[in-house]
Formats: sequence, C-alpha cells, structure tokens
Amino acid sequence: MFQKFKNHIHSNFSFLQDKKLLVATSGGLDSMVLVHLFEKLNFNFALLHCNFQLRNLESDADQKFVSNYAEQHKIPCFIKNFDTINYSEIHKLSTQVAARNLRYNWFYEILEQENFDYIITAHHADDVAETFMINLSRGTGLEGLLGIPSKNGNIIRPMLPFSRKEIENYASENQLQWREDSSNASDKYVRNKIRHHIVPVFKEINDSFLQSFQNTLEHLNQQQSLVDDAVLLVYEKVVSEEKKQLKINIAALLNYSNYKAYLYQWLHKYGFTAWNDVYDLVHSQSGKQIFSENYVLLKDREYLLLSQKTTDFEAVVIHSVTENTNFPLNFSFCNTSNISNQNKNIIFVEESKLQFPLTIRKWNSGDYFYPAGMQGKKKVSKYFKDEKFTLFQKQQAFILESNNKIVWIIGHRSDERFKPENTNQNIIQITYNNEENS
Repeated sequence: MFQKFKNHIHSNFSFLQDKKLLVATSGGLDSMVLVHLFEKLNFNFALLHCNFQLRNLESDADQKFVSNYAEQHKIPCFIKNFDTINYSEIHKLSTQVAARNLRYNWFYEILEQENFDYIITAHHADDVAETFMINLSRGTGLEGLLGIPSKNGNIIRPMLPFSRKEIENYASENQLQWREDSSNASDKYVRNKIRHHIVPVFKEINDSFLQSFQNTLEHLNQQQSLVDDAVLLVYEKVVSEEKKQLKINIAALLNYSNYKAYLYQWLHKYGFTAWNDVYDLVHSQSGKQIFSENYVLLKDREYLLLSQKTTDFEAVVIHSVTENTNFPLNFSFCNTSNISNQNKNIIFVEESKLQFPLTIRKWNSGDYFYPAGMQGKKKVSKYFKDEKFTLFQKQQAFILESNNKIVWIIGHRSDERFKPENTNQNIIQITYNNEENS
C-alpha cells in the first residue's frame, strides 16, 4: 500500500510536499495509518485531535493515546475538548452533526491561527460507499451521489482510493497500534447499520465492489459536469444580474420542460428548502414571496426576483452640509458653481431652500413630491408604479427629506422645489456614491 499511496500523492497531491499540514487524528485505525504514511513521506505536519466527551473514560483514553504518540514521535499536536451534548441541545442538532460542526470549525480556526496550509483527513473508499448509501436512503439529487471530494478547499482526503481492508492489512504489516471506538460496533447510527449489514452484501455479490463503485462515481461526476455546462448555458439565456439581484425571466424559463431542475441548481446555494413552494411560485400571483434565512424570492409579473432580505432601519439625520454619511447609503455634500454634471446619482439644490437637519428614511405610502421637470405634485407610490418599480425596488427605496419635504428619491428623481434658480445662488451638490454603478 505504501508504494501505491506514494504514487497517488505524487500524481495528485504533489503540491503538499512543501506545505504545513494538519492531520486529523482520532487515534483510530484509519487516522493512525494516515499518520504513519505521512511520517514515512517526511511531510511537515501536526496532529489535530478532538475529544467530544461522548464516551467518558474511553474518549479521554483516545486523547491520551494521541498525545503520547505525538510526544514519542516528536510531532506537534493540537487537542480540543468539546461539550458536544450541550452544543447539540442548544443548536438543536443531532450528536453527529454537532460533532462535525465543532470539529471543522475548530480545524479552520487552527489552520488560520497557526498559519497551516491544509487539513488532511483519513476518509477512504468504504466511507465514500457508505455516504452514498446514506444520501440515497434519504432521497437526494445527483450532487448527493457524487461521493466525498478528494479536495474541497483546504480539506484534502488522500486515502479515498484505498479500502478499509487495505488499511487494515497495512496496519498489521507495520505492527501499528490504534484505538478501537466502541461506538463503531453499535447499530445505533445509520452509517454503522450500512457498514455492518449492507456494504458486506454488495462485497459478497461482487468481490470488486469498491472498484466498481469508484468507476460508477467517475461516470456520475462526468454527468454532473454535463449538467453544470447545461445549467450555465440556460442561466445565460434566462437570468440577468441587476444590482445584487437575480432576475429570472419566467417565460424564457418555461421554454424548458425540466425548468424545476434549473431553478434548483440556481437557487439551492441561497438556502431555500421548500422546493415545491419555489417551483409553484412560477405560476403564482404577482407579489408572492418565498423566504430562506437570508434571501427572498419574489414573483413580480414576468419575473422571479432573488434578493437579500432588507434589514429594518431607523431614519438617519444629517445635521450640516459638512457632514457626510455612509449608512444606509454613502452620501457626500459640497458647494459648487458647476451644475452640468447632474445625473440620477448627483443632484444640485439651492442651499437657501434646504433646512437642516436633513433626514434619510424609507418611503411611506402617503409620501408625495414635485418631480423635477414637471408641474404639480405626485404620490411617490404613483411614481413607482409609472416607473415600473419592482417590489424589491420599492422596499429598497430611500428618501432624502428637508423639513418634511422630499428633496430626492435617492438615485431616481429629485424634487423641483429645491432646484437652483440660477448659478448666482449658493449651490450644494449632493452625491449618492452608488457602488453598483461606480
């Protein structure tokens, strides 16, 4: 196995040779074989060990075993104790998910604090098969069947081509010591049930089951690549990106009979889970919305609009012309005599017509103003309707106000009442520094 592992590292992970590595080490068979292999290859690495305090004295013995090994072999070692049960109860997670979250959060913390480059884990071929079957049993799409990636950001898994049997043989041949986790013998967890009762049946049916399974995964990954290409091509035809907002053309989307698959591929990374509601939104009445934790998906006439949730906000007061602001919008004021540069993000007002303090606030349903270049007043809501504002645009609209009079629907239309009569007056240039248009 050593030569096979060495060739695998040379072919696929040669970039690790001069890096600082963290090897996740439980003290069990898989991780101790990994540590031994990395020692023989002279990698620069430290050990990471988590004590989740789930097996009482047994967990403490695992910690001591790893600590002693590190000391005997002069390997740096980081150890962390977790109150996993308490964490799982507070965050309403299963014990396994809680342990995983704690483990990887701490791994990344050490990676950054101690200036390491990669985290190495001992996942192997049997783990991949078990994960596949777990996801299959729960119901999943193609992505859930693709297995465990050999490289995922800073996480490297160099033992994926190797079976548990190969690892056991290597440990026996090299007379390695390791700790047995008693919980691995229990069928309490789904993974153990699959490991003990399902995978052995497949291996009995096919002696080369793991190799055949890896071939299947390779085919699935190739098909996922085709899916990714199709998703991108349709995205370019159906979706536009405007001011931190995705705009999905419903008519164009419905040209594709499998439109639900495209919606899933585009939107799942935004945290949506109620997929039937998302799919039904295509045929819903205008104004209906679906929410994830941080995003909202809106049906607005011919489009689905995806945007981040807006935060509640109290009015901001500007006390003088010398006071700039960067929340909720980035504003600057200056005196000028040149009014030739006016656009939707710059307005010019006569200083004598302004009464400080000015206020930046959200618009209200009863607001009205006198649109620049027009005679008479107009309700802000009517202006939005005439300009075909989406619901999102209305929610994100801000008003600049002076003495209860609207000076500007910021970034859209100024008010005629504050317009300079001539250049002999003291003129203030107000600039909205809109990063999206800069």
